Amino acid sequence: MDINLMDIVGRVSYHCDIMFRVIDIKQIEGRKTAILYGEEFRLIADAPYEDLIKIDPDMQSRLTKEFQSLEEQSYRLFRQDVDLLQQKQEYEATEGYSKSYNYFQMPGKVLHLDGDPNYLEKCLSLYKKVGVPVYGIHCNEKEMPDRIGHLIDYYRPDILVITGHDAYSKAKGSMEDLNAYRHSRHFAQTVREARKKIPHLDQLVIFAGACQSHFESLIHAGANFASSPSRVNIHALDPVYIVAKISFTPFMDRINVWDVLRNTLTGEKGLGGIETKGVLRTGMPYRKSSSE
Repeated sequence: MDINLMDIVGRVSYHCDIMFRVIDIKQIEGRKTAILYGEEFRLIADAPYEDLIKIDPDMQSRLTKEFQSLEEQSYRLFRQDVDLLQQKQEYEATEGYSKSYNYFQMPGKVLHLDGDPNYLEKCLSLYKKVGVPVYGIHCNEKEMPDRIGHLIDYYRPDILVITGHDAYSKAKGSMEDLNAYRHSRHFAQTVREARKKIPHLDQLVIFAGACQSHFESLIHAGANFASSPSRVNIHALDPVYIVAKISFTPFMDRINVWDVLRNTLTGEKGLGGIETKGVLRTGMPYRKSSSE
């Protein structure tokens, strides 16, 4: 069976545990090799052409439904968290509901750089669903360090997401060796360039990383949250759940790291971070526009 670009495939040697999209086919050391992007996980992988098998539409549908069920469960839990945050803010803004103040809220603005245009679209859809103001930019991981300075100046975000695809290769070195990772060094350099612009951890909150990324180097570079402490795969939407929680948390409140991680699809094995302040601000009075 021929395998072509953009086909959805599985790796026979891994029992087809992850669905991949074929993004390139090339000769590597005289062997026909496919370059693969995970369909649900932010993972990039090489695989021998003969190790691949097409995922038939029925299996695709079944696996997609399984992931959608997990996503829906995670979204419901996250939505409960956001509703509680908003109720708390309403209570405090109206002095325990004793005053009928007209107030407005300004969630933190997000700049989301993503190495995968399909994942970016999925993330932008979820940001819109939960009401987070966001600018989305598709950018190759290797180009991110050169572009981030200008993008920060232009968009002036409160929260920055630096993500795409990554992978750890045991054949290239130990887990401590940054050269053994596909894009971790590019993510880390992008974080460092961002911190040259805004050094303070609470003036610009940064999430960085993808599947199996070198967590420690990203945190040391200046990220507030990063992947992947246990070098596991992270779900495509996990960055959105983390930064949306930060976006809706008042700037006077500290965020407990576990509170941020608990409703992600990956949890503490794939995601981690440091204590950080929220970025939501409340103001008054609220004036309706003539169009409302």
